[in-house]
Amino acid sequence: MIMPNTLRDKLSQGQPTIGTHYLSADPDLPEIIGDTGLYDYGEFCAEYTTFDMQLLYHMARAGQCGNLPLMIKPDQKSQAYWAQAALGAGFKAVLFTDIRTVEDVQLCHQAIRADTPDSGGHMGVKLRRPALAGYNPDGYLEDLQAVVFAIMIEKDIAVEHLDEILTVAREKGGDMTQWGPADFGFSRGQPSLMFTPEIRPFEELVIKKSIEYDVPPRIEIGEVEQAKRYIDLGVRHFCIGWDRFIYQANVTRLGEGLRKVLDRV
Repeated sequence: MIMPNTLRDKLSQGQPTIGTHYLSADPDLPEIIGDTGLYDYGEFCAEYTTFDMQLLYHMARAGQCGNLPLMIKPDQKSQAYWAQAALGAGFKAVLFTDIRTVEDVQLCHQAIRADTPDSGGHMGVKLRRPALAGYNPDGYLEDLQAVVFAIMIEKDIAVEHLDEILTVAREKGGDMTQWGPADFGFSRGQPSLMFTPEIRPFEELVIKKSIEYDVPPRIEIGEVEQAKRYIDLGVRHFCIGWDRFIYQANVTRLGEGLRKVLDRV
């Protein structure tokens, strides 16, 4: 049975969404996230970790247990292969990285959209998890059409050609943009730019233009308090926290607390 794409439903209804990142190659993570009932999806940051196709299947199954749609963020050089593998496993969204040109947007669109005259994609019939209960052409096509299509705006050249990129993204059914301050500064030869106030005009331009072109911006934050500024700018979609940093912060807190207690003994 094909799992409904509840993330797509929320976006179609114009509702705000909340996601969280995980880098751990452990299917327990999407299950734990889903069990909270607080998140609209979990983003597997595949660009930054190790995995294989079988692991994607286990993750998708675990997410399904908690009614949690999963998003994959693949590395650019192998993005079409891993995007299609993730969709075949049961993932419901793809965040494409390193967008530089309108051609990049078109290639990303082709990787995940159906190979039909209307869709213009390159995704054919792949008898993977969505077809395990039997191949239903209409259901399979509907599932592909529901896949959430998000792109990173994180390169200097992409910001220079933002209007053209967003025009094509809108035409191709792009659902979200995601600002990437780290890569943006890196691409300008200013690796520390993301930590300075000078980056804000670029960030705010991407947010403003994304709203203008009706490709809603999503912002990544580490703490709840950071959301207010972005909400005031019109942002309604957030991905908060990374499992590695959440674990590190809490392990540090517990360890420091217990050390203080023992130091007094």
